[in-house]
Amino acid sequence: MAIEAVIWDFGGVFTTSPFEAFRRYEARNDLPTDFIRGVNAVDPDTNAWARFERAEIDAATFDELFLEESARLGHAVPGRDVLPLLSGEIRPRMIAALKACKARFKVGCITNNVPGAGHGAGMASSAEKAAAVADIMAQFDALIESSKAGVRKPDPRIYQMMSGLLGVSPERCVYLDDLGVNCKPAAALGMIAIKVSSEDRALAELAAATGLSF
Repeated sequence: MAIEAVIWDFGGVFTTSPFEAFRRYEARNDLPTDFIRGVNAVDPDTNAWARFERAEIDAATFDELFLEESARLGHAVPGRDVLPLLSGEIRPRMIAALKACKARFKVGCITNNVPGAGHGAGMASSAEKAAAVADIMAQFDALIESSKAGVRKPDPRIYQMMSGLLGVSPERCVYLDDLGVNCKPAAALGMIAIKVSSEDRALAELAAATGLSF
């Protein structure tokens, strides 16, 4: 079926992955590599991170709960230390690809974010970055933020919500995300799912799916 829409994750797609910042923090604080990701992997739908992304708790509660969860796994990490690590550096090639897609297709963004962290939907670390992120967000025909919608990826409902907003059936959509767990529900709904593990590979797969050149 012909593609009519391209749907994007934000962090780790248009910006460098927060996992890189997690690892730098872990190295500075003598923590095991990928410890923070490991904390987030325990009870992934009900832990502090998941609840914060659905705006069920505030930043102060997240700080306390994440500290408790990480301490149970052997290393006490305050949640307030993790939040500043979420803002990455913008990837110009991905922005160029978005603009090329917008010229031909509908474009949407589904982002898991948390309330009150950084500036704007992209949780930018500074007002300057926030302006650049706002320019990106202005490209989208539809934007869903988990912290406002009360539902987060990988819940299939959030992909269906986006499909409805764009007025395009899932089978006519391409979806890009840096997490495989978030790509699986999109693929199950019939979307062409692209895991963004590297810019080169993601753009090659997007080119193949859309017929565009990047």
